Amino acid sequence: MNNRCNKYEALFTFGNEETLKQHIETCEDCKKEQEKMDKVSSLLKEVKPYYLTQRRKTAKLKVACAMFVIILSGATLGIINFNSDISDIIKYGNTLSAEDLGLPTDSYGLLMVE
Repeated sequence: MNNRCNKYEALFTFGNEETLKQHIETCEDCKKEQEKMDKVSSLLKEVKPYYLTQRRKTAKLKVACAMFVIILSGATLGIINFNSDISDIIKYGNTLSAEDLGLPTDSYGLLMVE
């Protein structure tokens, strides 16, 4: 039979630090689990700076893209609103036809092909 101690997880999660230390000193199985957790913790501490710089880079890129879209849309809407020539041409429901563009058309408004 396997008589391993399974108190480590409960003490680590719900117990306080003193009871966990006391149990680790007396129990070999829990001492091995604590060593594994310490190794994982040291690996996480080693990788943390790289992970944070990657997150910062992506956050800066997202902010730059959002600012570009806001500035571009603001400039476009500003030009359309303040330039009466463009705002008279582009209105809801109006479409430009070939005749409006100065292309040769027949009596039906279709492009004239010679």
